[in-house]
Amino acid sequence: MKNPEKNIARLKAIKEMGFKISIDDFGTGYSSLNYLKLIPASEIKIDRTFINDMITDNNDLELVKIIINIAKIMNLKVVAEGVETKEHLTFLQILGCDYAQGYYFSKPVPFEEFIKKLK
Repeated sequence: MKNPEKNIARLKAIKEMGFKISIDDFGTGYSSLNYLKLIPASEIKIDRTFINDMITDNNDLELVKIIINIAKIMNLKVVAEGVETKEHLTFLQILGCDYAQGYYFSKPVPFEEFIKKLK
């Protein structure tokens, strides 16, 4: 964030309007633990790179556990990205993850097809 104070003020104003703020791809790129205390987030999204290998890589599993625990302590919801198997989903449910998204549920579909699936 080039201008953190200005952007955080904007995010707070957006949240006051009733919108929820999500920190995407948490744990990678520009995400930082500092953002958890500065940004008025409602949820964090765990990046798919951690989810992909958490079944076979203990380090990824431990990182997912830590991210979920931090989120819970800070009263944030957790979304896991890249859930592709029942095993992923089961692990995440056991760990207390609130939401999951990925190919296990559906591949990306055009809007019209999505509406048909809802009906």
